[in-house]
Amino acid sequence: MDENFKAVELLLEKAVDYGKNGFELARLRSVEKISDIASSLIPHSVVLILIASFMLFLNLGLAFWLGDILGKTFYGLLIVAGFYGICGFILHFFLYKWFKRVVGNYFIKMLLN
Repeated sequence: MDENFKAVELLLEKAVDYGKNGFELARLRSVEKISDIASSLIPHSVVLILIASFMLFLNLGLAFWLGDILGKTFYGLLIVAGFYGICGFILHFFLYKWFKRVVGNYFIKMLLN
């Protein structure tokens, strides 16, 4: 009887150790995944900021150039704003589901790799 009790006790200790090791493995995998995602998002965000700055100054230059051609600066600004308004309208009403699917699939692929 004493041998059975020790065998069950040893089995329980191994089960507890297995559970602790499994939890630790899951924790380490999640830390690895989070660090991988963060390390890939930081360079992407820097590039995105640089591209956004480039686009901002390009659009301001285009707007001022158009305003200079048309005689009033605000005409150029209104034309560029109208262009982006139309683009936003098209994206929202026609390409929203496609864009959402593409971005969602990208994040899912990042999480599962």
